[in-house]
Amino acid sequence: MALRMWASSTANALRLSSVSTRPHFSPLSRCFSSVLDGLKYANSHEWVKHEGSVATIGITDHAQDHLGEVVFVDLPDVGGSVTKATGFGAVESVKATSDINSPVSGEIVEVNSKLSETPGLINTSPYEDGWMIKVKPSNPSELESLMGSKEYTKFCEEEDASH
Repeated sequence: MALRMWASSTANALRLSSVSTRPHFSPLSRCFSSVLDGLKYANSHEWVKHEGSVATIGITDHAQDHLGEVVFVDLPDVGGSVTKATGFGAVESVKATSDINSPVSGEIVEVNSKLSETPGLINTSPYEDGWMIKVKPSNPSELESLMGSKEYTKFCEEEDASH
């Protein structure tokens, strides 16, 4: 009997609280995308992991989430160069095709060839197996203008709230 009364009062409390004090979840709550510490982020939603003389570049979890299922990736050749804030490739998803911009300038030293056969790696592992290119930065100071994880998280929340 006591358990039934507790359950009934709890249910009533939940019903009442859901009317007046229910937390408001805006669309930015879908920004549950992972943002990793130790990476730098561009406002065009690419990430950079700088290790030694090489910068690994890919698109963020937030970007892949908005794109949906990635079905094709167009990447440049090794030996080419990229320029900061300029496109180097494209990602095609079931929703759209998006250009991928380089967050830094430099020479392309490696391309993720796995993406040509398994483009979905961008969805399932955007920060690990889904990386796109590796670059030898020509101007490492460009990394200083990129966002850290906290700044990028706030940027995504503000961007989502405005849409």
